[in-house]
Amino acid sequence: MRERLSQLNEYTGVDTQEGPKSVIFAGVHGNEQAGIAAFEKLIPTLEISQGQLWLIYGNPLAIIRNTRQIDANLNRMFKPEELLSKSETESYEYRRAKTLKKQLQKSDVLLDVHGSRTADSKPFVIAEPNAAELVKFLPVEIVVSGFDEFEPGGTDYYMNSIGKVGICIECGYNEDEQSFKIAEEAIFAFLTARGHIERDAFARKQRNFRLFSMYLTKTNFRRSKPFADFESVSDNQLLGTDGAAEVKAERQGIILFANRDIKNPNEEAFLLAKEAGTLT
Repeated sequence: MRERLSQLNEYTGVDTQEGPKSVIFAGVHGNEQAGIAAFEKLIPTLEISQGQLWLIYGNPLAIIRNTRQIDANLNRMFKPEELLSKSETESYEYRRAKTLKKQLQKSDVLLDVHGSRTADSKPFVIAEPNAAELVKFLPVEIVVSGFDEFEPGGTDYYMNSIGKVGICIECGYNEDEQSFKIAEEAIFAFLTARGHIERDAFARKQRNFRLFSMYLTKTNFRRSKPFADFESVSDNQLLGTDGAAEVKAERQGIILFANRDIKNPNEEAFLLAKEAGTLT
């Protein structure tokens, strides 16, 4: 285990000095295998034609244990220090985030590769308007913006907050081989769009959504039914109950991440979004 941890803690860098500076993360959540598998395949042979590129395993200890996290969600550790709880600042993930920030500060653009615990989840990209010229080349049909406002603290949020570009790709269900293929395709599409490798780049036809609401639990939350990601919901539709209170949709839109009942207060139960013509 110690030897493997040492390997995962090492940054893989490819440097031709001149050109764009990019970083790719995999395994920020240690049990999301698509990006990890793509790294294992690509790292031994990857060559770039220009620029500086770093491939980094986000949460090495969680990867070894094949668990989402050790003490806390690493993808919420990148918010301002004053917004973190005492338990978060005492976590392994907090210390890891401080290390990762140093690398993010050296780079101009981040691609963070994730997967889902939900069997019927669809691949999609999380990005803000500053990434519009890059995300159109990624192998997904759906792009969602607004996460920086409603779910701050991710790696992409941090990059955007320091005037750079952060992109997160959700590759689909962790146990589906298709998610492994999407991760690999996304990495190559990203490298091509960034000019690190010379390939033909193809823009994709994509639908854009913008978040408008996030529901945090008050006591314990039970869904009214199982919801698939991007399932349509109507205005005032019953989405679940929180203790004795009914929880309804604020307006018509689509629902995201309503994939479990939650027993604890102040946890993210679901997100709501509306379709947008462009990445806004």
